[in-house]
Amino acid sequence: MTPTAQTAAASRFRHFVLAGCASIVAIAGGSTAWAAETAAHSDGAIKIDIRDPVVKAWHDVTYDRKPPMPVPGKDYGIDPKTGAFVHPKATPLAEGRAPFPGQLDHWEQKAYAKNMEVVAFYPQVASPFHTWQNIADFDGKRYLYVYDRHNLKVFDITDPAKARLLLTKGQSWTGKGGGTVVNPFPEGEMIGAASIQWSRDLGKYIMVQSNEVQRFGIFEEKMNEPDGVEKIGKWPYHKGFNVYVMNGPLPDQWEKIATRTTDYKHPDARPGHQQGSGSLDVPAWFGGKYMFLSSAPDDSFGLTEYPNYLYSPGYQSWDMSDPKNPKFLQQFSVPGQIVGDQAEADAYLKNPRAGNRTSWMGSRMPIFIPKPVEKGGTVGFAAMGGLGFYVLDISNPADIKVISHIDMVPKFAGTEADNIDVSQYERTGFIFMNGYPMNDDCFEPYKDIFAIDVRDLKNPKIAATFPRPTPPEGAPFKDFCERRGSFGPKRPGYFTQPGRARDGLVPYAFYNAGVQLFDVKDPAKPTIAAYYVPRFPTDAEAPEYVKGNLGYGIYVEYDRNIIWLFTNHGIYALKSPLLGEPKKGVPAKPWPPRD
Repeated sequence: MTPTAQTAAASRFRHFVLAGCASIVAIAGGSTAWAAETAAHSDGAIKIDIRDPVVKAWHDVTYDRKPPMPVPGKDYGIDPKTGAFVHPKATPLAEGRAPFPGQLDHWEQKAYAKNMEVVAFYPQVASPFHTWQNIADFDGKRYLYVYDRHNLKVFDITDPAKARLLLTKGQSWTGKGGGTVVNPFPEGEMIGAASIQWSRDLGKYIMVQSNEVQRFGIFEEKMNEPDGVEKIGKWPYHKGFNVYVMNGPLPDQWEKIATRTTDYKHPDARPGHQQGSGSLDVPAWFGGKYMFLSSAPDDSFGLTEYPNYLYSPGYQSWDMSDPKNPKFLQQFSVPGQIVGDQAEADAYLKNPRAGNRTSWMGSRMPIFIPKPVEKGGTVGFAAMGGLGFYVLDISNPADIKVISHIDMVPKFAGTEADNIDVSQYERTGFIFMNGYPMNDDCFEPYKDIFAIDVRDLKNPKIAATFPRPTPPEGAPFKDFCERRGSFGPKRPGYFTQPGRARDGLVPYAFYNAGVQLFDVKDPAKPTIAAYYVPRFPTDAEAPEYVKGNLGYGIYVEYDRNIIWLFTNHGIYALKSPLLGEPKKGVPAKPWPPRD
């Protein structure tokens, strides 16, 4: 615990229940004896060095149930009898590759397509790991923002076949790595996942950016890297969100009009002194009164198995009636998230993932909302990692309530419940939920896309799973796992995509299977209608260690019939006859909408 957090603890006299012993340790400000304690025993093969009281309280609630390392060719790989790929039953989070016999020995340079064509390819890479995207129209031009924390690229995509790179901030990735930082953000600032909406009162676009702690690269194992744990606790950047007026398309034309921390109990805390995770991913704000965030507000939201992350995020609601003065409404959590409460610990221990030292517990994205509350919406859907699927009553955003819940069958490593597509909900009463792979080489159970029937909100049911993509005839592999890299669904884009999603069609980024377009006219019987599977990067385009992270994201212009596929070596503009012929220029109704 950081000195600042200890000071905050003195005012609130926080207690942490340490399971397995009868004592309760009170953490008071100024007391360093307990914080300096190091657990010197072993947890499986890991030598424990825990100095943070919240991490120790989580650790002491559980016992070690980390899955053993499967043997390639035995516990996972190609079944010699059937020729089919068999996934391992369970795995830990793996940082490196996990090849198996029969896998390709090279990064394939061939691409595959069905009902999809390349309009253009742009080799500029802001990050080969992950990026967020937004699109906005200014003065007769359409702009695409591709970014991740310290890196941003702005494109003029008015003609998607002839896009122009207008601005780079941060790095540009090639096979040599990230390269030289150019035009950096000011000290202490970065760009976070954003929602851009129109303000009638100001007559301008408003951008709300999330700011969260770094999820990767600080430490690999919280049970024996106390310095990394402390660094996240003292994170020098903002934990919360910032609000900007966009006076033009480029960052130097954006004016910050508000900043808020998700550490709502300490609203005046400065960066380095704020608790919790910050705001994760794209804020669920449609431009009206209410905004919903994914956030762990303080360090006590610590019941999570993920080895390099400290928090189990819940949800926050905010009043955005005045974008210059956002007001906190509620922090929502579900049982099994909070350290220091016996009922929470009991709920956590009922989860079969408790102790596996692998699973992400809690939300990764805000509540998924088919219809904004301001327009009569009353229901939201929640994907909460290893905590499962929730149906929520959001009719009163200051008092979010659980309507129903589904516990999902454990499938770790990997993220088990990350994203929910609600584009077909009003038409069908179905939503689609998925996790995504975190390990390369299919070194984890396959991550299905679940079609969930929520026509009865109190009794949701898993009706079907989406078909697993298979290689086209003639490919030198019979299963995408044999192609190398990650394989499985990521996300179908974001609610900020221009235009209206198409009835009966849902696309998903699918890593080494590129982008897969599913026919969901009958949501209980989804089929694959189209796909584009790109080649892997060359040595000149991406470092070896990130080559497996192929098609990690998509962003769809439904108003111009363009699918943007984001890969570790560039951006593909794609078209499909199932969407319609691509258009250039700015539509008559600009995006984001101004009504």
